[in-house]
Amino acid sequence: MKVAVLGAGAIGAYAGAALHRGGAEVHLIARRAHGEAMRAHGVRVLSPRGNFTVHPHVTDDPAKVGPVDFVFLGLKANSYASCGPLIAPLLGKDTAIVAAQNGIPWWYFHGLAGHPLENRRIETVDPGGAVSEVLELRRAIGCVVYCSTVIEEPGVIRHLEGTRFALGEPKGGVTSRCAALADAMIAGGLKAPVELDLRDEIWVKLMGNVAFNPLSALTRATMVQMCEHPDTRELVAAMMNETLAIARAAGSDPQVSVEKRINGAWRVGHHKTSMLQDLEAGKPLEIDAIIGAVVELAELTGVPAPALRHVHAAIGLLGQTANAVPVGAH
Repeated sequence: MKVAVLGAGAIGAYAGAALHRGGAEVHLIARRAHGEAMRAHGVRVLSPRGNFTVHPHVTDDPAKVGPVDFVFLGLKANSYASCGPLIAPLLGKDTAIVAAQNGIPWWYFHGLAGHPLENRRIETVDPGGAVSEVLELRRAIGCVVYCSTVIEEPGVIRHLEGTRFALGEPKGGVTSRCAALADAMIAGGLKAPVELDLRDEIWVKLMGNVAFNPLSALTRATMVQMCEHPDTRELVAAMMNETLAIARAAGSDPQVSVEKRINGAWRVGHHKTSMLQDLEAGKPLEIDAIIGAVVELAELTGVPAPALRHVHAAIGLLGQTANAVPVGAH
């Protein structure tokens, strides 16, 4: 099996290292100091499950890799539409694209036979079809990541917790390509269940992301701080309840209570969400897939979502202004 990891950051490099350890032919596509360090010294993983170092092929030029069986997409969803030149050299006739993203994926309604919104494009995450033009729907394999990692220094991945990468076909069922990928990930020490309908898993994770990510960026608070502040906890619960209602109106039935989801976040402790980390690093915020698409689905399904709408308005403004150059600045 030949796998390319496009966007070999903390999660991508960790998944690629595990796949390589399990026997797959892995090519990490990374740039700058992180890519140079991995190319020179391999990928060093520091984990409570045991440290290890592997030496997959590392390059900043996808053309040197050529077509692969699977592209593991470790990029943020807001860069999908512009990744065409990077991903094109990796695509063969049957190459699958495994998108390890947060939030609502661009393929969400693809292949939902008999669903009122079957094959409906979600404009927030696929504006004008720009993403599905680059990432063909037939290639998509969904992936919900329950894993926390950070780049401790270039070439060194600190694995904090979790090894679960839930996989699933947009059309449901278990295909040979999903089964083969799951086997390769399991061989590398990961958990990789193939879900008959991954959408329920998407909503379970999204319940946390949709509330904690934007609120953390707006307040600069950690997970435990948001959970322990009474008014913020109440707002989180309202956003989660609205999200559950939208999920059910869209045909999914995530099996988790709001209280359990909040308590799980509290146990994470003083952790900064990915959106807060991006804000502090001066990077674009991943707003559309995490909360914008949920608001769009509320409109499509007719579910009132005042808390989600208000927080979306606030985080949208922050996303526009956070890294803007002040008038008169040089």
